[in-house]
Amino acid sequence: MKNKSLLTLADFSTEEITKLLDISIDLKKKMKANEIYQPMIGKSMSMIFQKRSTRTRVSTETGVAYLGGHALFLGSDDIQLGKNESLKDTALVLSRFNDIILARVYEHSDVETLAKEGTVPVINALSDKYHPLQILADFMAIKEHFGKLKGITISWVGDGNNVLHSIMVTAPKMGINLRIATPEGYRPLPDVTEIAKTEAEKYGTQFLITTDPLEAVKGANVIVTDTWISMGQDEEKDARIKAFEGYQVTMEMGKHAADNWIFMHCLPRKPNEVDDEVFYSERSIVWNEAENRMYTVQAVTLALLGLY
Repeated sequence: MKNKSLLTLADFSTEEITKLLDISIDLKKKMKANEIYQPMIGKSMSMIFQKRSTRTRVSTETGVAYLGGHALFLGSDDIQLGKNESLKDTALVLSRFNDIILARVYEHSDVETLAKEGTVPVINALSDKYHPLQILADFMAIKEHFGKLKGITISWVGDGNNVLHSIMVTAPKMGINLRIATPEGYRPLPDVTEIAKTEAEKYGTQFLITTDPLEAVKGANVIVTDTWISMGQDEEKDARIKAFEGYQVTMEMGKHAADNWIFMHCLPRKPNEVDDEVFYSERSIVWNEAENRMYTVQAVTLALLGLY
């Protein structure tokens, strides 16, 4: 994986994803044991943030510092990506200063351009199409909880967004069955759906898309949802809340899932997406999921730099 960019996990093989998860788990053990491990001494990362974030910024800055490197935050007030300077020029300049670039952007084409025009690896920390780092953290949490990924059934109840897209292109390769419920008009993108269908056939996993949340959660080991109103969608708030009526994750919904079902949400969470009874219950592993963001961004960074 050295010198490769992570724009979407669709570009990574089962073996590569497994390796990234193994590295993440090992790094977590090292940090929990207070082991000094600093392969990034003398290395730096530029972090481009068009969109604000608690978990992405804190996990990346803390994780890179632990590894001995330096992560430089570039917010919207520090760098106007593609406005005062072209994306190509930004990529070329940052490549001269930094060993790796992490970018949290609006348009997926922006991270694609950074990776194409730059000369160092690029990590997609979120775009409007994919959120690969989140799914690595999710799958790490699932593996920690169940001891495996193959044979697990994930049910998504919510919007057909970037988080779902990343689950869709990754789950079949890991032997995970996927059942999705979204309202009409909020389905995942057609091209991502085709990838998921093709991969499910290839790896022999289940793949279902429906508008019925109860059908989607039937037999699920994991119920996942996310925000119904992403950054930049505020004007759609009323329409979205109405469209997602009946999609709130509750214990009553969980009765249709497997006996051992758990709940996940990438945060920040709103009560209309999942009620307090589920969110703060023993079935919820959202805090492990959030913590794992640090270990997975560390693993990806080391793997792309060839430092692990």
